[in-house]
Amino acid sequence: MAEMALSPTESALENQRVGSLQLRVAALCTLVQICDGYDINSIGWAVPSLIHSWHLPPPAFTTAFLWSSIGIMVGALSAGPIGDRFGRRPLLIASLAIFGLASLLSAFAGSLAMLSVLRFFTGLGIGGAFPGAATLAGDYAPRRLRATIIMATFTGAPIGGFLGGQIVALLLHQGFPWPVIFLLGGAFPLVLVLVIALWLPESPRFLAARANLAPRERSLLQRLDIIPGQVERHTVDLAHGNPIKMLFGKGYALQTLLLWVIFFASLLNLFLFAYWLPTVLNLIGMTPSQAVFASSLRDFGAIWAALYLGLMIDRVGPERSLAFHYAAGAVFIALIALVAMPYAVLLAVIFFSGMTIIGSQTGANAACGALYPARMRTSGLGWALGIGRLGGIAAPALGGYLLARGLAPTHIFLIACLFAIVAAVATGLLALRTPRAERAANRPARSPSGA
Repeated sequence: MAEMALSPTESALENQRVGSLQLRVAALCTLVQICDGYDINSIGWAVPSLIHSWHLPPPAFTTAFLWSSIGIMVGALSAGPIGDRFGRRPLLIASLAIFGLASLLSAFAGSLAMLSVLRFFTGLGIGGAFPGAATLAGDYAPRRLRATIIMATFTGAPIGGFLGGQIVALLLHQGFPWPVIFLLGGAFPLVLVLVIALWLPESPRFLAARANLAPRERSLLQRLDIIPGQVERHTVDLAHGNPIKMLFGKGYALQTLLLWVIFFASLLNLFLFAYWLPTVLNLIGMTPSQAVFASSLRDFGAIWAALYLGLMIDRVGPERSLAFHYAAGAVFIALIALVAMPYAVLLAVIFFSGMTIIGSQTGANAACGALYPARMRTSGLGWALGIGRLGGIAAPALGGYLLARGLAPTHIFLIACLFAIVAAVATGLLALRTPRAERAANRPARSPSGA
């Protein structure tokens, strides 16, 4: 693609003011992430109860964890090209509907096989919604604050995990059976589908390139200082070719490969905790409700990372910010794995592990959304999440294998220390990415090929 100066449309979008429109989009995208955060954790919350209800050993649930991660991977890999070529809004609506219905049906699963099938479809929807929401938030953010705003929306995931964990712990303590976990996880996204259909706009780049616009869409573009009907498609940073091919063109190859390594190591680390921490805490003596409550503090810690990490990424870059964060996460993981601590101290360490482990992944999501230009932003984040989900697939199998081998429950987290360090090193190596990729992030494609 020929490199060129920013067109007036792109300049307006890259320097847009943050007002009520941008805040509304960010808030709705945060609600999508809240659904994701709840649902990703829901199977982990349900397992301690299902072990007793279905009389199965903990490693048996590796199957459900595995198919959930496979579904997320397939959804994320598919979402990128769909979102970049056809629009973010339809991708979000379809993804929410799929995982809302699948979660609702999970409440009626009568066997591990049926639960695993439904977890695949739940993951499929999550895989599409996650990058779609982040990309749309990025489209309504000025470049100077893009990582901050994307990371702010991604705090929805730990909020969903924390608040959901508190609610589920209370319901389980009050005697509600495990299906209530999935009933709540299905109802909220299905209601959100209607809310998004009414109030969430499409990406302004897609609207600017359309010939026929509704009055509300024309008014929206005017609020962004874009004149409707006078924008030529080639002056807007939209994908004209294969978005996946673009990830390896024009200086993006090293960045793409390093981000895939980061996401693989980071998500293996994260999902080892998300899937197995409630079960491990149950195995060392906590009740199911206590295990869910303690695990939810990990997500509570991640919320606080948003107060500073996104700004650090925008101001000093992801290399130093995230490398330090991942390294700190390795320390907290090691404490949980190796040190017997009083209950209150353990809760505090779980809190800080969430701040660093999940916080780092949230920061990586934000950095990925900011490092790629709009024409390949959904593909860049979607494929990073999809490739990273291979780590999410390995995590449940690895945890189940180590438990089946008779390893002390907390010791299964030692492997996560290694992958936190791998993520830290790969993040530092992002400093070697070509400056051309960074310059190109501000430049839309001129040629129809998009190559």
